[in-house]
Amino acid sequence: MGGFFGVASKGDCVLDLFFGTDYHSHLGTKRGGIAVYGEEGFQRAIHNIENSPFRTKFEQDVDGMSGHLGIGCISDTEPQPILIRSHLGTYALTTVGRINNIDELVKRAFDEGSTHFLEMSGGKINPTELMAVLINRKDTIAEGIKYAQSLIDGSMSMLLLTENGIYAARDRLGRTSIIIGKKEGAYCASFESFAYLNLGYEDHYELGPGEVVRFTPDSCETVVSRGEEMKICTFLWVYYGYPTSSYEGVNVEQMRCHCGSMLAKRDNNLPADTVAGVPDSGIAHAIGYANESGVPFSRPFIKYTPTWPRSFMPSKQSQRNLIAHMKLIAVEPLIRNKRLILIDDSIVRGTQLRETTEFLYNSGAKEVHIRTACPPILRGCKYLNFSRAKSEMDLIARRVLKRLEGDLTEEQLKEKLEIYSNPDTPEYAAMVEEIRKEMNFTSLSFQRLDDMIEATGLPACKLCTYCWNGKE
Repeated sequence: MGGFFGVASKGDCVLDLFFGTDYHSHLGTKRGGIAVYGEEGFQRAIHNIENSPFRTKFEQDVDGMSGHLGIGCISDTEPQPILIRSHLGTYALTTVGRINNIDELVKRAFDEGSTHFLEMSGGKINPTELMAVLINRKDTIAEGIKYAQSLIDGSMSMLLLTENGIYAARDRLGRTSIIIGKKEGAYCASFESFAYLNLGYEDHYELGPGEVVRFTPDSCETVVSRGEEMKICTFLWVYYGYPTSSYEGVNVEQMRCHCGSMLAKRDNNLPADTVAGVPDSGIAHAIGYANESGVPFSRPFIKYTPTWPRSFMPSKQSQRNLIAHMKLIAVEPLIRNKRLILIDDSIVRGTQLRETTEFLYNSGAKEVHIRTACPPILRGCKYLNFSRAKSEMDLIARRVLKRLEGDLTEEQLKEKLEIYSNPDTPEYAAMVEEIRKEMNFTSLSFQRLDDMIEATGLPACKLCTYCWNGKE
C-alpha cells in the first residue's frame, strides 16, 4: 500500500509536510521520502523505515530543508519521490498504486524512444519512474497525467511537485482517495483526510475519480475533470484506513461499528461472556458487535505499542509472525474460563489469527468464536498491493478450496470461485467449516458481502469488491 501528503504554502512548508506525511505511517513499512522546492531549488530525502519509524529517520533532514512547496510519501515498495528533468521542466513525483501491465508499457516506452530507466527497486523498474516517462510523452503535465492514466491496467494516484505548484491526481476509477485541505496561506493534498486537521487545515475538496487538480498557496483548480465511474476500495474502511479518516464522506470508525453490528444481528444471540477486537482495526468492529448484541466489550489482550506500532511489520513472513506474537500481551483474568467472541478485520493467510487463538486458549479461554468483518478473501488484490501474499495460494480460503475441489482448469476455477463466494451455497459452508477446523476456532463466521456494503452506506456500483467476489 502507501500514502502521501503535499503542501503549498506562502511560508515554509517543511514542518507541515513532515507531520502530514508521518500521519500516513500506518499505510506502509518499507520506505519514506520527502521532496521540497524553495530558494535553494529541489531538495529530497529518502530513507528505509523498516527498522525505525518515519519520524525518527527524517528529523535531521527536516532541520536542513526549507521550501514553500513539498510532497512526501510512505511506501511499501519503491524509493520515492523521484526527481525528473524533462521538456516539461524539473519535477518530483510520488505515486500510490500498482501497474499490472508494466512490461507492456516499458516495451512501449522503448519503442517510442526511451533509452533507459534509472530508478531500480529490487532489480525491477520503478513504477513511479515509468509514470514519469508516460507523462513526459505529452506537451503539458495535465495532458501527460491523463495520458498515463489511460494506459494503466491497475491503479495509480500521484502527487507531482513543480517549481510553480503541485498536481494531485486521483487514480482513474478512484480506488484510493485524495482530499484537499485549506488554511490561510496554504493548501494541502492528503491520502488520509485526518492528516491535516491538527495542522490547522480544514476540509476543502475531495477529488473525483480520475480528477487532476493543481494547487498553489493561493488557489486550487481542476485541470482534468472527474470521471463518472468510481470503484473505491472497500478494504480502506474494513482495515487499511485510520479510524479518524473519511472516504467519500463515510468515516472509517463509524463504518466499522456498523459492520460489527451487522455481524451481531446475523449471530442471533450467540452465548458468550465477552466480545473483543484484534488490535487495531478489529476493535471498532467489536464495539459495534457488543453494542448490538449486549455482550460486554473487553480487552483481554493488549498490543504493546511503544516498540511495536501497527505500521512496523517486516517484509519477511517468519519475522512478521514472531512480531505479531510479541505484540500481544494477555490480561489473564479477562480470558480464563471465558467464552470469547473475537472480531478481526479479515483472514488472509490465517497464520497470525491462528496463533492469537492458541495464545487465548493457552491463557485459559474456554471458547474462542471468530467473526471477521469482511467475506473470505478468494483473490489477490490487483490494484493496491494490500497483502504481501506472493501467490493466491497463500490465501487460506484458496488453499481450502483447492483441498475441497482438487486441481481445476481455469474455466472450472472461475465457476467454483463464484460458487464459493456465495454465502448461501453448501460449498461456501463447507469452506468455512474447513477453515474453522484448520484454525481451531470454536466457531467461525464471515461478514456477508451485502452487509459489508450496506455498512459503508455507498452504492455497490461505486465499490471495488474484487478480492471477495471477483467484481472490479
